[in-house]
Amino acid sequence: MSAPTQEQILGILKTVEDPELKRDIVSLGMVKEIVIQPQDLSVHLNGASTPPAVIDAVKNQIEKKLSVLEGIKNVKINFSRPAPQTGSPPLARRQSIPGICDVVAVASGKGGVGKTTVAVNLALAFAKHGYTVGLMDGDIYGPNVPLMLGVSSETRPQVNSQEKLIPIEAQGIRMISMGVLVPPDQPMVWRGPMLHSAVTQFLQKVDWGELDFLLVDLPPGTGDVQLSLVQSVPLSGSVIVTTPQEVALMDVRKGIAMFRKTEVPILGIIENMTGEVFGKGGGRKAALQYKVPFLGEIPLDSRIREGGDKGTPIVLSVPDSPAARGFMKAAEALEQAVGAGVKK
Repeated sequence: MSAPTQEQILGILKTVEDPELKRDIVSLGMVKEIVIQPQDLSVHLNGASTPPAVIDAVKNQIEKKLSVLEGIKNVKINFSRPAPQTGSPPLARRQSIPGICDVVAVASGKGGVGKTTVAVNLALAFAKHGYTVGLMDGDIYGPNVPLMLGVSSETRPQVNSQEKLIPIEAQGIRMISMGVLVPPDQPMVWRGPMLHSAVTQFLQKVDWGELDFLLVDLPPGTGDVQLSLVQSVPLSGSVIVTTPQEVALMDVRKGIAMFRKTEVPILGIIENMTGEVFGKGGGRKAALQYKVPFLGEIPLDSRIREGGDKGTPIVLSVPDSPAARGFMKAAEALEQAVGAGVKK
């Protein structure tokens, strides 16, 4: 009786679904190795950022589906985990984009958590700490960064002698966004390759000059477009924005899984909208669960929205408010995590 082939086993594993991410374990990159021996079958899986309950559910599915194979008596399933992070990951200084020291992605597992608001206020907090900062609006469909920085929808960037775009200077930082390249009422009906090309242009065809930090406000979610963008950007690390609710843990995990799959260091989690309405503690709990740094919490404050709508973010408009201080502390924690060195 012949043993099953690698292709047959892989085909079966493609029917095993992660119960939280709702995708099969092969497309998620969880399958590391399949070892077939006489009457024995071993499946080695990557268990990075996978909670114990999910591991048990996946194991049960695999055992059920593989145990009925002819020629196999014993099925062994092993989950490997990365070594726990006890502090900020060591990061080498990078100059992948000429003149830019560190590129940091700001991401979220889904929309509606205030990711762009966090990115904008973090950028301004870095500038207040004395850094030269750029902000790239990677959300092609919903480019809100110009509005939050008080940049008119009529503003257009100039082009230098090398035919590179000159970023818009706003509130002490350099910014580029699709919002300053197309009219606000023009819909962006673009597919994945076009989105990828746009972000590549923002990185390579913009004259950013000398920057200590370039923050990249990624689109919300963890789909193929986000994976493509992350793989194309020379990132020093990533920040995940979440809200405090218990249900937010699932979305945090999606973001962590995406970055670990693409080998991008996770610099930490920021909890946004902390307070009575949404609760408190989900971000800190997620950081402990997935063994990544917790960078801080931003209290829910209507002035955050008001400042964003008016183009004067709360870090500038109400610098002594608890929310503004929360952004400043989060920026300080991120500075330490990224290993940015001595302030200018």
